[in-house]
Amino acid sequence: MVTIRVGSRYLGRVEEIDRRIVTLLAGDGRMSFTDLARETGLSVSAVHQRVRRLEKRGVLRGYTALLDHDAIGLPLTAFVSIKPIDPAAADDAPDRLAHLSAIEACHSVAGDESYILKVRVASPLALEELLNQIRTAANVSTRTTVVLSTPYEHRAPDLTGGPAGEPAP
Repeated sequence: MVTIRVGSRYLGRVEEIDRRIVTLLAGDGRMSFTDLARETGLSVSAVHQRVRRLEKRGVLRGYTALLDHDAIGLPLTAFVSIKPIDPAAADDAPDRLAHLSAIEACHSVAGDESYILKVRVASPLALEELLNQIRTAANVSTRTTVVLSTPYEHRAPDLTGGPAGEPAP
């Protein structure tokens, strides 16, 4: 068994079989209970109960579709670091930027910047417009890194071992 943490909460000890289920679902959120049962050696009803329990405990928070951003007209990905212009101002940038749907993720970070935003837009011009909206809405300065390519993304975590492939405690 191993302790799993979600956000700032520890959810207690999780059995090896639950870690296997979480790993399988992280790799394919549409995996059927039948396939999960086959992969774990449990019955379909036992897998169903375990998945529901993992959902109730907050280990599994939801399921989502992975999109081909090129195919939907959002081929340009960038990371935008933001820093308040007035360091004494309230730290409410995430709230001020929540309405901008081009922002895919907002991460609070340590370092010179306060947050790093992952954004997806249609073109360099759209990125320029978004940067202006970000600066205006949150009263921040920005530093932008444009993504050239993404060799991999959305990798499932390895919950079966520790650092460098060592067995979990």
